[in-house]
Amino acid sequence: MKFTKSIAILLLGMVVVACSTNPFTGKQTLALVPNSQILPMAFQQYNEFLSEHKVVNNTADARMVKSVGQKIATAAERYLNANGYAGYLKDYRWEYNLVQSPDINAWCMPGGKIVVYTGILPITSNEAGLAAVMGHEVAHALANHGQQRMSAAQLQQLGAVAGNIALAGDAENQQIFNTAYGLGSNLGVMLPFSRSHETEADRIGLTLMAIAGYDPAAAAQLWQRMQAQENGAPLEFLSTHPASSTRIQNIQAWVPEAKAEARKFGVTSFKR
Repeated sequence: MKFTKSIAILLLGMVVVACSTNPFTGKQTLALVPNSQILPMAFQQYNEFLSEHKVVNNTADARMVKSVGQKIATAAERYLNANGYAGYLKDYRWEYNLVQSPDINAWCMPGGKIVVYTGILPITSNEAGLAAVMGHEVAHALANHGQQRMSAAQLQQLGAVAGNIALAGDAENQQIFNTAYGLGSNLGVMLPFSRSHETEADRIGLTLMAIAGYDPAAAAQLWQRMQAQENGAPLEFLSTHPASSTRIQNIQAWVPEAKAEARKFGVTSFKR
């Protein structure tokens, strides 16, 4: 029991000490794994991914991806500098690549390494739709969501270790604990944690695309097109992403806020 209490105190101490501030929300977030470790790994994995996939170059779509990506990156830097976070992006190595794939997907690794799949372009439909996707993905990186998920996974593993140590010698209850803990921590903590990240990235992404000069209302239209592609989507509470209907409703409510933020930077017209 003493050892278990020590584990609990250690977990609490790690949470208190290993925190960083989200520059968009001002909230304290988990940071058990420092970016000094995460970014070099991300850069290496990105290069490996590109070496194993067909990168599309010198096409109108490839040029659009690079152009929109640069505008989103500039918008992020403007926002961060204006809000007291100058130097926040000093370790970023921005890169924007279009990859040949039928998958409807795009992502941004920690440190600004972005991939857009050709399969998503018919749904983005236009430059503003692409800006909505890239703004959302960049928001994940800027808010350190990857770092938070890695940190949460470490705490989840340590919690499991502590429970098994406490029940050492009681195989039946150990099995019950492991089943209940795995289900409870995933449904009650990890999945909502991921869904909250998606919602946060939606909101931050709207601000970024608006500052970059794109109409944030295009994000709601994008998700309406996404919703039309869905086939047998999981129930929201079992998913890492919010339901598209929830997402669309949230985005529509946040559009005026994003435009108001963009106007602070002198942006008064928005490309649709």
